Amino acid sequence: MKQKLLLLVCFIAGIGFSQAQDLPTNPTPGKCYVKCITKDEFKEVEETIQTYPAYTNLKVVPATYKTVEDRVLVKEAAKKFVYVPATYETVEVSYVKQASRNDLKVVPATFGNDSRTFEIYPKTSGWEYKVLEDCPSVNKDDCVAACFVEYPAQSTSVGFTTLSSDASTSSVPVPEQTATYKKRVIKTPARMDEIEIPAEYATIKRRVVETPATTTTNTVPAQYQTVTRTVLDKKGGITSWEEVDCELLNATPIPIYYELGSARLTADSKKVIDERLLTILNDKPVSIEIMSHTDSRGNDDFNQSLSQQRANSVVNYLVSKGISRSRLSAKGYGETRLTNRCSNGVDCSETQHQRNRRTEFRILSN
Repeated sequence: MKQKLLLLVCFIAGIGFSQAQDLPTNPTPGKCYVKCITKDEFKEVEETIQTYPAYTNLKVVPATYKTVEDRVLVKEAAKKFVYVPATYETVEVSYVKQASRNDLKVVPATFGNDSRTFEIYPKTSGWEYKVLEDCPSVNKDDCVAACFVEYPAQSTSVGFTTLSSDASTSSVPVPEQTATYKKRVIKTPARMDEIEIPAEYATIKRRVVETPATTTTNTVPAQYQTVTRTVLDKKGGITSWEEVDCELLNATPIPIYYELGSARLTADSKKVIDERLLTILNDKPVSIEIMSHTDSRGNDDFNQSLSQQRANSVVNYLVSKGISRSRLSAKGYGETRLTNRCSNGVDCSETQHQRNRRTEFRILSN
């Protein structure tokens, strides 16, 4: 349990808060921080090795012939030229009869309202202390937490009149005046048309190679063997402070349900894990503990075993989503941590028993 003591900056000191070292700079008021040390991550890879090489067998296939017909030129093509005169058309051309201009118009000044805020009392801040729940140490100073709290400044506003825009002039455009005149232009220019006199052709026959001599290849495949080995995927040892919500440092219930008498997760429970736990683990390099509980009904040993299996199911699901198992801890408490009086032999309603059948999580340090 001593290795599980939370190194928190909301703050938990090693011997006492007064001796804390290397705390986060610029802490956010009301936030807590977890000291994270990343661990080495490993993965299994399959490597295929060749135990016998591939080789080929060759067989010669002789060439084959076929008769083809070719079209050959017996008289070359020629050209002749024909003169075509130009044609004209009448068009109207526009021109500017009177140029455009800009007249000026006076725009009077305009006014608006504004206000200014003055600080009448300054912002204040300071540290507040609390003792975390479930402290695993006999010395409570090991679990003292300090939260940095900030109170906002107080202000008041004073209104006044401002000049929105000073007096000016605006430009009023007066468009130009246009007119047209008629002009004769070339519609199609004179040209020389080129007329092709086609060539004349004849057909001849000849024998050509249809398929050249080739070889056929018969490939005998290589033989392989697959070897599975474990390799380092990501080097750990990096230390950082991660900001977390203070309420996540204590046991936080989540609506995870299982099939009756089983540790199999339902589809709705997997959705809750994706939204609540997978989001935290992907965003921050923190570790979490999954704690599963049962009610008091049934055999005590069975309840203890079932709660451990259910906590393991959550961890295994997160591992299947790509989370390193070294960041996850599963603990089943059976019926040892009931939230009400409903222990063995006590008559309770189904609703009261249901409060004890719960799954919780909390953030741990690495």
